[in-house]
Amino acid sequence: MTDQEIFQKNVTLLSQDNPIDTEAIPCATSSLPSIEMLSEIVGLVKELVFPGYFDQRQVQEAMRGYHTGVKMERLCNILSEQIEFALRFQVGDCADTSGSAHALTMQFIDRLPEIKRVLYTDVRAIYDNDPAAHTISEVIFCYPVVQAMIHYRMAHELQLMGIPVLPRIITEMAHSETGIDIHPGASIGEYFSIDHGTGVVIGETTVIGHHVTLYQGVTLGARSIQGDTIHHDGELPRHPIIEDRVTIYSNSTLLGRITIGHDAIIGGNVWVTHSVAPYSRILQSKAQDVSFTDGAGI
Repeated sequence: MTDQEIFQKNVTLLSQDNPIDTEAIPCATSSLPSIEMLSEIVGLVKELVFPGYFDQRQVQEAMRGYHTGVKMERLCNILSEQIEFALRFQVGDCADTSGSAHALTMQFIDRLPEIKRVLYTDVRAIYDNDPAAHTISEVIFCYPVVQAMIHYRMAHELQLMGIPVLPRIITEMAHSETGIDIHPGASIGEYFSIDHGTGVVIGETTVIGHHVTLYQGVTLGARSIQGDTIHHDGELPRHPIIEDRVTIYSNSTLLGRITIGHDAIIGGNVWVTHSVAPYSRILQSKAQDVSFTDGAGI
C-alpha cells in the first residue's frame, strides 16, 4: 500500500460517523466550548477581581470605571456564548438556549463582588500563614494557590448555577498550571489557605469550613467504589468533611465520608479513614532507629 493510499484510507475512516463520537457529542452540529475563550473569561475575572494586578496596563482610578465597564461587557458577551455551547452540549439537541445562557450570565455577573470578597479572605489567610510572604501584593502576584482559587471560586459558582462542562474545564486549567486539583463541586469556606500547593487533591463532595490550611501533597479523596455502585450525578457524599480551623500537613491522605472535627491537626504523611474529634492531634508513629552491622539484616 502506497503512502497516498494509507493516507486516504485513514482520512476516510476518521471522517466517518462513529457511535463513540455520537455518545460523546450529544449535538454534533453545535459548537463546543472553547478552551481559548474560557481562558480569556478567567483572565477577565482576574482583572475585575484584582484590578491593577493582571491588567496589561495600569489604569488611573478616575478611569477605572470605564475600563471595568469595557471588561464587563466583553465578559458578558463571551461567557454567554460559552454557557450556551455548554447547555447545548448537555441537552443533546440543538434547541435555542440563548435566553437561558444570557440569564445565567447575568446571574454570574451579579455574584462577582461576592467572589471578590471571598477571594480576598483566601489571600489574607495565605499571607497570615506564611512568614515568607512579605506583602499582600506578593501573594496575589506570585502564589499558585491564588491562581487555583480564582479558578475554583468562579467555577464553583457556575457549578451551583447548574452549568455543565465549563466548571470542570476551568478547574482543570488551574490543575494543569499549578498542580492543585480542586473539583468545582467541592464546598470551601472563607479564609482558605494552601501552602506551596503542589499535588493537593480535593474531591467533588468535599466540604471544608472556614480558616482551614492544607500543605502540599494533601489528598481529600474517596475510598474505592465498585463499578456497579458508581454515581455520575455527584449526589453520593464520598469525600471528607473538614470543619473550621483544621490544619492538615504535607502528604497526608484523608479518604471517605469522614469528619475532621474543628481545631484538629493532622500531621504529615498520615493515612486517615476514620472521623477525628475536635481538637485532636493525629500524628504518625515515631521513627525507629534500627542499626545494622556489616549489612546484617538487610
